[in-house]
Amino acid sequence: MNPGRCELLRALGAVADSPADARMAGRALGLPGLDGHQHTDAFIMNCPPYASVYLGPDGALGGEGADRVAGFWRAIGVSPPPEPDHLAALLSLYASLGEAAGQSHRAATATALARSRAALLWEHLWPWLPGYLDAVSGLGAPALTAWADLARRAVSAEIAVAPAAGRAAPARLPLALRAAPAMPGAGSRLDDLAGALLTPVRSGIIVTRRRLAEAAAEAGVGYRIGERRFALLAMLEQDPAATLTWLSRECGRWARRHARRPSPDAVTRWWAGRAAHTGRLLRHLAATPPAGQH
Repeated sequence: MNPGRCELLRALGAVADSPADARMAGRALGLPGLDGHQHTDAFIMNCPPYASVYLGPDGALGGEGADRVAGFWRAIGVSPPPEPDHLAALLSLYASLGEAAGQSHRAATATALARSRAALLWEHLWPWLPGYLDAVSGLGAPALTAWADLARRAVSAEIAVAPAAGRAAPARLPLALRAAPAMPGAGSRLDDLAGALLTPVRSGIIVTRRRLAEAAAEAGVGYRIGERRFALLAMLEQDPAATLTWLSRECGRWARRHARRPSPDAVTRWWAGRAAHTGRLLRHLAATPPAGQH
């Protein structure tokens, strides 16, 4: 793996880590200035850079989603770090595997390292990064948009060269997508629906705090400051039809976004299909809103 690509990936991951690392990496990448407030707003308040949030069945930090990634670290003989599913850790590991494969003098070892790197790419990076980077871009800060665009191009380049390097996409979808719980159906309770909608792997969409506040304004309902689930539940209780209608449109927006990605593959088609399905469900529920919390 080209050393320059390795350093690029590490620097991109560092931007999503601490504000100090972000400033240093941002300068190296030639990105616009990213201040501490923007960094906190992006990577703590709106778009935490953890695979478990986007691929886990609960849409939360840790849990089964993080355990799955930690298991990958152990499977390749590396002790997982405290945050095994953090983007910075995953991109650094990906770069290290590429470097090790390139430096190996044994063909069998190089092949095994390349296989591990392919598994990391297809199972733990590609399934969530395109949507995640879109959500970061949606925050509107120039530095964040520039970072997301550069990260998108870098990861897409890895996808593009993977088949030629013997690291083609596996025949099956990533485990996180195969095992993803479905959305609750008609007759579900509002609190169950709210939790599912905020779990990307269930709904097919990413609803940030920022976007949820915008939804409240557009739907004409009050926005409750606090956890997203409680805020969304309050919106659904105030005006279920208006909130569900807004959410159905948001699903359509995400479905189109997923479907229009360059060189769509089975993963991007899966996300597009899930977002479209959720949109259809919400349009039905908007006409017959689900029961309240009690």
